[in-house]
Formats: sequence, structure tokens, C-alpha cells
Amino acid sequence: MKALIFNTFGGPEVLEYSDVDNPVIGPDEILIRMKAIGLNFADIYRRKGNYHLAGKPPYILGYEGAGNVERIGENVQGINIGERIAFADVPYANAELVAVPKDKAIPLPETISFNMAASVLLQGLTAHYLTRDSYAVKKNDMALVHAAAGGVGQLLVQIVKLLGGKVIGLTSSPEKAEAAKKAGADFVFLYSDDWKSKVLEKTDGKGVDVVYESVGSTLQDSFAATRIGGTVVFYGMAGGDPAPVDPRMLMDTSKTLTGGDLWNVLKSHKERVNRSNELFRWMEEGKLKVSEPGTFELSDGQAAHRFLESRRSTGKILLIP
Repeated sequence: MKALIFNTFGGPEVLEYSDVDNPVIGPDEILIRMKAIGLNFADIYRRKGNYHLAGKPPYILGYEGAGNVERIGENVQGINIGERIAFADVPYANAELVAVPKDKAIPLPETISFNMAASVLLQGLTAHYLTRDSYAVKKNDMALVHAAAGGVGQLLVQIVKLLGGKVIGLTSSPEKAEAAKKAGADFVFLYSDDWKSKVLEKTDGKGVDVVYESVGSTLQDSFAATRIGGTVVFYGMAGGDPAPVDPRMLMDTSKTLTGGDLWNVLKSHKERVNRSNELFRWMEEGKLKVSEPGTFELSDGQAAHRFLESRRSTGKILLIP
């Protein structure tokens, strides 16, 4: 089969489209012929060597995608050849064929395309647990969403709104601000603005109920924009490591800092399927709109990585085998 591989860490130029051996499935796995593969910043961090990679080169990136079942392990029941399957956390996805553990296989309704599934699962499941578990959004809550035009950001905006909340979005450019507004944000400010003052102004000086913080370096500013007794959910550090948080500040202001990681939530097949089905239902009902993804051929993986790293994209990027 063909796969996007690399042998040394570095820039997009280390990626090669090459022939590799087909995966050998175990008794509890299924073999998926990929139709769409999600590209994420984690793939860039792994390519650079910032994230740990198991095994020896050649390495294959990718954790998210969708396709058809081509082969079934001897212990697998309830899944048929040709069935449409998606997944959010299976390695070596940048390939024509991927071995998927049965417990991580998510049945894909006919109403959801392969491209939409590969666009929504990883980021959608992240937005789902952030708004359901890390901080359960209630009617009339005001949420501040960092990077509101990004993949997770646009989904967070929509889910907060459909749960009855209101949203202030933060973006890095006017173009991205328009994307956040289109997603449903009530107000959008630029990072180049005095956004803390503007957030306080929009909340009558009180601050927001919850901040979804994915930048990291802005963590202290996020606390400044949070009301007394409010919550900051830290789930990413795209802008660098955060400064240490003083527990005395938390005590004095009754504010809460909580962390979020998707893999601590997806602890069972039932969790995966139930949460995915809610996302799919929202999409079917028109309550959750996923931006049309940008697509690159898997063979053009270098260009896809360069485009994602440029931060010019406002939606999902897919690799198509």
C-alpha cells in the first residue's frame, strides 16, 4: 500500500509518499480502506519530534479518518465487510489501509460523509467533552472561546450556543473573526485588541462564566477575563507554555482551573459511540455545521502540512488517499 512516511524529524520536506507493507490485523481488529484522513497539529508536532513516537522509522502519522471495512479479525462480531467506519484515535492513519481495534471503530451513518466524519470526530469529540464534562454549559452562560475560528473553536462556539449559552470569540485576524461570527459567536475580538477590557465591558465588568483556553501563553489573561467563581478550562498551548498559576489567586477569587484531555474521556467503546452519535445527530438536525474541509491528496502531504502550519486555514484539512 501507499503511505505518507518520514524517517527523520524535521519540516514538511521530510515527508515521503512511498510503498510500505500492508498492516496485518489482529483477531480483535478490522482493516479499513481509507477514504478521508484528518490532519491535525499533533501530526506536525510528531513530525518535528516534539511529541513522542513509538517504534522505529519509517514513521506514519495520522490518528483520525474514515473508510470502508475491507477485512475482519476472527474475534470481531457485529461489523460487516463494506461497512462505513470512522475513528478518532488510531495510529498510522496516513495510509491507504489502517488496522483499527474494534473498540475504537465508530459506525458511520449514511447521512454523514467520509469527509465530514474525518473533519468532525477528533475536534468535535473534544468540543463535546469540554462543554459537557470539563464545564457543563448552562442556559445564559457566557463563554470566552480562544482561537474561535479554528476547528475546535468553531465547534465550541456552536455547541455552547445550542446548549443555550452565549459566546465571545477571540481570533488573530479580521478574516478569522468573520469565520467565528459565521459559526455563531455573539461578539468577536482580535488578540491585537485590548480584548480583556472588551470582554469585561461586554459582561458589565464581571467577566465570563467560562474560558476555553487553548493558547497557553494567555492563561493569566483568561483568568483576568473570568468572573469571581468562574472557570478556566485549559486544553491546549498552541501559543506556548502558560505561566505558573498561584493557588492563592484561585482561593481569593474562588476561580477554578481545570484541565482537559480527550483520551481521559474516551475510556470505552460505548463512550466513543454515544458521544459521536450525539455529534452526528446535531449535524443531521442542522444544529452543528461543519465547514467544508480543505482537501489534499495523500501524495501531496508536504503541501498540506505547510498549509496547516501557515495558520491560514479556518477549517479542517483532509488527506485523501
